[in-house]
Amino acid sequence: MTVPSSDMMTNPAAGNVVLVGDGAPIPVPSGQPVTLQDVIWNEMGPHGLTMRFRFLAPQIARAGGAVDFDAAVQDMQVLCEQFALPRIAEFGPMPQQIIISLSDVAVPFGETAPEATQFFEAFALQDGACIWEIY
Repeated sequence: MTVPSSDMMTNPAAGNVVLVGDGAPIPVPSGQPVTLQDVIWNEMGPHGLTMRFRFLAPQIARAGGAVDFDAAVQDMQVLCEQFALPRIAEFGPMPQQIIISLSDVAVPFGETAPEATQFFEAFALQDGACIWEIY
């Protein structure tokens, strides 16, 4: 993933910049098919600048999904360490926190979707590693 300006959108009202994912599969320990939905940055969190990496993971679906929360947590740790961390320098200032989210269907940022299955985990960055935080 690079930061092509044609794939970026700005939401001035929220102050966010969004990079849309390219649909390429990303390997995770569970083996489920995961793709990047988008990356949202310039979002302030409780500890400062936060980057959100939002992924589509259809196998976490309540109906018919084969990946449970415990397996998804392992996937999110790997997505933070092996996908997000190597890419954060592309975006500018170092964030204080990375949030990894998985959703079985695409959900616009900030909108509710009761039919969607979504998992979120927050990670602090420390010594080049993702440290899980209670979210």
